[in-house]
Order: sequence, then C-alpha cells, then structure tokens
Amino acid sequence: MNTTVEEKPKNPPAKQPPKFVIGVRVLEQVKSALYDPGDLRLKVGMTVMVNTQQGLKMGVVASNKILNFRKDSQESRVLRIANDNDSQAENRMRQVEEKAKTLCSNKIEELKLPMSLSRVVHQPHMNKTIFFFTAEGRVDFRQLIRDLASNLRHRIEMKQVGVRDEAKVIGGYGVCGETLCCSTWLPDFTPVTIKMAKNQGMALNPSKISGVCGRLMCCLQYEHDNYKVLIKNLPRINSQIKTPDGPGRVLKNEILEQRVVVLLEDESIMTYPLDELPKSEDTPRPQNPQNPQKP
Repeated sequence: MNTTVEEKPKNPPAKQPPKFVIGVRVLEQVKSALYDPGDLRLKVGMTVMVNTQQGLKMGVVASNKILNFRKDSQESRVLRIANDNDSQAENRMRQVEEKAKTLCSNKIEELKLPMSLSRVVHQPHMNKTIFFFTAEGRVDFRQLIRDLASNLRHRIEMKQVGVRDEAKVIGGYGVCGETLCCSTWLPDFTPVTIKMAKNQGMALNPSKISGVCGRLMCCLQYEHDNYKVLIKNLPRINSQIKTPDGPGRVLKNEILEQRVVVLLEDESIMTYPLDELPKSEDTPRPQNPQNPQKP
C-alpha cells in the first residue's frame, strides 16, 4: 500500500534588511527618521510619501545612502515619490488644520477654559482631528468637543501634553544659541532637579537655569555626575577653614578649577588651590574625578 507523505510548507525566507537607508524628515518636524528606499532612486531634497504612526505623510529626503549597520532592523519603506495629487491632499489637510485651530482657539476663549491650544493634527485616513493643548490641571472640555464636532463634522480627540513635550515638537533655540536638545537628539526626558544646579555652583535665577519650556534646562543633568565628585573635595560655603595665611571663611568654590575663595580675618580675599589648603573636616583629600575613591 502506497502512502504519500505531505511535505510541510517551508517558512518563507526572512526579509533581508536593506544595505543602505535614507533619512526622511516629515514636514514641520526637526528630526528625520530612517526609511528603506527600496528600488527608488532618491536624492536629497526630493519629496516622498512615507507611512508614520499618524498615517500617510509627506516628507523630504534629508540624507541619502546611509550604511545600515543595524542588520536586524526592519525599516519602513518609502512608498513613492510625491506627485501632484499628494501635494493637493497635503494642502487640503493644512487648510483643515488651520480652520480647526482657529475655531478651537475662539471656542476656548468663548468658554473661558483654562487651557492653551498648541497645535492641531488632522488625520484624513481616520477622519479625525487631534487637538494638543497644555493646562495646569484637568479641564472640562466636553462642551468644547461638542462644538468642534458639530462644526468640523468629524471625530475630535483632545490630548493634554506637558510643556517639555510641546517644546520638543515645536523646536527652537536655547540660551546657548543651539537648537533645543529635546527637538534634535535627546531621546527621552529624565528628571532634572534644583539640586543639580546647586551642585554646579549656578545662581538659582529662574531665567538662567530654565529652558524655553519654563522648566529646568535638560543640560543640567549632562555633567551632574562629574560635579557630584568634584564638590566632595571642596569645603562648604561660609565654613571656617585654615589657610597658609591664617583662618578664614569660604566665600565661593571654583568647582572645575578646584580652587577656594576665602575671606581672611584681615578682610582680604584670597584664592587657594585645594591642594594648598591644610587637610581638615571641611577640606577632604582631593580625589580624581575620573576614578573616585569608594567610601
């Protein structure tokens, strides 16, 4: 008796990641994302259509032929080069967003709601408009949603965001003159405390240590670990210490230079390198900040 053995279907070969990827910057965004160009011949500056979490979007090729080192990644593929129909659809979407933003701003003022509208995103594929706003607390915007839905005739979604997240989307320049870290390269927000500014010897002036979002600057955390090691070597401000010229009171610590500014008993002000001060409880033994001693 002949029996036939059915062969199990073989698994299709895994899709090989592309050798090269391109950077596409979706319109009105600062950061670019990596995409697989497929068989398309693309140049920097060309307008293309890509899929994003917000649906189909138009973007500009910002960088071309980037060697793909992440061999296990599966990049999204560029759908096509943008055509006239895509440009017209983009213009219609912008018109809907402008109309919705003007209407919502007027309604917020009319209803006297304690909220600030920041931006509007229309998603044609879902027939939905998302309104992003900032507010100090919870806001009862039920009447606002009813008014918007009756005028715009599509789904309405309200999203409250923090001021840091909003600054990340809007972008801008910091007091350093560079573009905002959050809108260019900083991947995630981490807590920033006033103690970080104190450890770095900065004046606790809100205008000096706050970013454009009104919160403490993210860059205060970058060198915080080094400053924590360096300040352990220095005496406390206003503490009494001994110097080569007699006792005195600490006025200021120059943290990076590892120097101490002291007011002597004769009212003269002197600056001493830390290694020239006699060892005491307030002047611990200097440590190498690159290789701190364990307690």
